[in-house]
Amino acid sequence: MRGVMQIHTLDKAGVINELKFGIGISQAVEQGRRADFSLLLSMFSNDVRDCTPIDTLQVIETSEDRLRNQFGVAEPQQLRSTQSSYEISAQQSDHFHQASLASAKLSHYLKPEALAFRPEDTADFPEEVYQNLSGHDRRKLANKHVPDLPHATLYNALSTAQRQYQIQAQV
Repeated sequence: MRGVMQIHTLDKAGVINELKFGIGISQAVEQGRRADFSLLLSMFSNDVRDCTPIDTLQVIETSEDRLRNQFGVAEPQQLRSTQSSYEISAQQSDHFHQASLASAKLSHYLKPEALAFRPEDTADFPEEVYQNLSGHDRRKLANKHVPDLPHATLYNALSTAQRQYQIQAQV
């Protein structure tokens, strides 16, 4: 009866991983106490969910815009120019001529200009390539928003062919 009572007490002890034993297990190894070491190992749980310390972490959703506002960081430098990019460049040029290079740099750091000034309405082609295109190709690129669907008339052609077949079958 006493052996059953000890086992039952050990089950309720909740000693399931090495963190609960502290330095007892390492002392058993250092002092060569194999029996104590094997007894302590036998009390570990075989279930990995018991052995893995789980700390709940609160995941805070952060976005780039929120972090920029929190730390007061300016907007990222644009890669490509837009209509507002020319105004920003003109302001920085004015700062350079009115004050100095330091003023132009400060203006650039506060509101960076675009890295590349590409021509607009050239379908992302360099200007030299766009100018070498024929007028037909330029019109085709300008009307790029209208999709070129060769199969858009397929339904009409199939239904017309079916009706003509039905008319010929009746004659």
